Amino acid sequence: MIFLMSRCFFVSDIHGRADSYQKLFRTIEGEQPDAVFLGGDLGPMAWAAGPPLRPGAGNFISGYLVPHLVCLRNELGRLYPRIFVILGNDDCRYEEASILSAAASGLWEYIAGRRVEFGSHPLYGYPFVPPTPFLLKDWERYDVSRYVDPGCVSPEEGVRSVPVSEREKKYATMVEDLERLAAGRDLSQAIFLFHAPPYGTKLDVTFGGRMFEHVPLDIHLGSIAVRRFIESHQPFLTLHGHVHEAAAISGSWRDRIGRTHCFTAAHDGPELALVEFDLQKIDEAVRRII
Repeated sequence: MIFLMSRCFFVSDIHGRADSYQKLFRTIEGEQPDAVFLGGDLGPMAWAAGPPLRPGAGNFISGYLVPHLVCLRNELGRLYPRIFVILGNDDCRYEEASILSAAASGLWEYIAGRRVEFGSHPLYGYPFVPPTPFLLKDWERYDVSRYVDPGCVSPEEGVRSVPVSEREKKYATMVEDLERLAAGRDLSQAIFLFHAPPYGTKLDVTFGGRMFEHVPLDIHLGSIAVRRFIESHQPFLTLHGHVHEAAAISGSWRDRIGRTHCFTAAHDGPELALVEFDLQKIDEAVRRII
């Protein structure tokens, strides 16, 4: 008999809030899902007030998240879920070392830029977002070209917690990354864990009426590359975060692009937003505000 893992939890953009993590841990312990997806922006936004842009300065992953999940694994034993992780644009990239160390112990699976098998569904992770107004650039890329929206800071500027080549800063794009990740594969049953939402959807809309130097700003903050990728490859399911206010403004935390189901777990309130879905009954997915 083949065990088909199907019942899943998805959360994103928790930003280090201990009360939200405690709710997540209790819900996992009580309801025992098959899998949990962590969609980036896991740690606190401490860098915004004075970035701890060096290894060991923040320690949120190794000092908080890992010990709590170790305790949860000890409690649940064989019922401990598979946990899939990417980071987001508010997470310092130096945290990757702690992420990989925990992955080596089997605590979770770090899938940034990688493919793993999840039942009958290939699963991919991609953490980058298009340029934002924020200064931390560890997980930002040009989208489909070197264009930067008014008010945003290019990947060639800002600050980074780990060094990258000048070529990567200047020329790396999300569209090229995603095509390499797809590599000509059939993605009709694939699941993608993105941090960025697709452009022009219910998942990337922000407040209207904003201006920068007398220029009206786009109300859509998502990625054109992600949108085109979904349109072209039609994966089964895509999971997104990043734009906290989108669901409140658009009135929906889910959208469709062709055959692809698209969910966001980003939330603009203090509660934990948890998307629960069963891969065998994807139309019955729900978002719980806890």
